[in-house]
Amino acid sequence: MQAVQWAKENSDVKAIIITGAGAKGFVAGADISEFVGLTPEQGKAMVKMGQSIFKSIEDCPKPVIAAVNGFAFGGGCELAMSCHLRVASDNAKFSQPEVTLGLIAGYGGTQRLVQCIGKTKAMELHLTGDMITAEQALQFGLVNYVTSQEQLIPKCTEIIEKIKNKSPHAVSRAIAAINAYFTKDVNGFQAEADEFSKCCNTEEFKEGVSAFIEKRKPNFDRKQCDCKKV
Repeated sequence: MQAVQWAKENSDVKAIIITGAGAKGFVAGADISEFVGLTPEQGKAMVKMGQSIFKSIEDCPKPVIAAVNGFAFGGGCELAMSCHLRVASDNAKFSQPEVTLGLIAGYGGTQRLVQCIGKTKAMELHLTGDMITAEQALQFGLVNYVTSQEQLIPKCTEIIEKIKNKSPHAVSRAIAAINAYFTKDVNGFQAEADEFSKCCNTEEFKEGVSAFIEKRKPNFDRKQCDCKKV
């Protein structure tokens, strides 16, 4: 997560891609041997730490794309769901198999899978531990796109290129407002109003409006268009 933190703080970074090494796996999940002898107190501390890490990804002000290049089981599936967008290669597989170990998902999987695909199917996948293919994940709404293995990163890059042409400040505010919908103690409409107001009077807002009126493409280069920090 040090790399994600570095990317969040580096003004030259516009978006983040998280992927696994090789072509077989994104993330397999936790090391099961570490669960041996786990006490309730230790278990709660472990998942709280994992939830905190994945929440920091979800709340990242820069778009984070999961390039799922193979199996994403357990914590791997939870990591992918904490990202803002998900692109899967055609050999990708997804699963929350924790019930086969006498456990449940603990890094946000019980909450985010419902958010991504709805309660009915999420309930089935958590209770059965069944594995789904990339095409099924696309059908259920778990991923945005499915590509060949060779086109996985290029597709993520294509999405990033689209985002890079938009206002970085507005993109970050949109992420915050959308995430607010799933925060129980936050009024989503109020959060939207708050985030909208943070866009007003920024240099990027002025540039976007001027470009629209002048019928040209906006230039959101931060060197020329340094939005106010909020």
